[in-house]
Amino acid sequence: MSAQAPVKRITVPQIAARKGDTPIVALTAYTAPMAAMVDAHAEVILVGDSLGMVIHGLPSTIGVTLDMMILHGQAVMRGSARAMVVIDMPFGSYEESPQQAFRNAARIMSETGAGAVKLEGGARMADTIAFLTSRGIPVMGHVGLTPQSTLTMGGFRTQGRDQATWPAHVADAQAVEQAGAFSLVVEGVMEPLADQITQAIAIPTIGIGASARCDGQILVLDDMLGLSGRVPRFVQKFGDLGPRAEQAIADYACAVRDRSFPGPDQTYR
Repeated sequence: MSAQAPVKRITVPQIAARKGDTPIVALTAYTAPMAAMVDAHAEVILVGDSLGMVIHGLPSTIGVTLDMMILHGQAVMRGSARAMVVIDMPFGSYEESPQQAFRNAARIMSETGAGAVKLEGGARMADTIAFLTSRGIPVMGHVGLTPQSTLTMGGFRTQGRDQATWPAHVADAQAVEQAGAFSLVVEGVMEPLADQITQAIAIPTIGIGASARCDGQILVLDDMLGLSGRVPRFVQKFGDLGPRAEQAIADYACAVRDRSFPGPDQTYR
């Protein structure tokens, strides 16, 4: 009787090699049960700082702390076995200097066992990305609409509506690639611009509200399942679990009030 081979996690080189190949499936997860469900289907699980809004009820990602990201990262690692887990570096944990970024990224990696970190910013963050990657920390980049910068952007606004800005966006993507990132999230940009970015760099692009021709796609799991409230226009729902969950809760409440729960076969004897 042969022993079953242990499941091996997908690695950074495997993701980097997917450029122009079968699209990369990526989803967010913040808890062990959700990570376990996603694990069989996605190559990348992102512990996104969107957890601030989705899980903790914050108005934006700005209030998310490093401790919060590590706590949820540990849960996702425990719940998954196959997908590469990437953890967002939260606002204020990497912008001050490359040295600050390294300290905090090293803490994320050592305390969670995750495969990589993700940080936002193009050319302005190239030195930091290079500092991290040269010291053994894999980095996923993020350009276009960067949620941690929405205060300066004036909100969640689609980027690239003015074609004159396209060269700057492409230059951001190229700077992230040259700094050593192994992949790049392209968020909230006009479709032709996302296509141009994908063609301009040799690392995989992972789109969110960008283009089907990116090398992969990512969505916030709760948005995709219909568990969130208001969601971005680009989100396609693949389920509508919110109303079903509300109905289940209402049914339970009614059962308690009319004393039909627990039933005879649901009590200790």
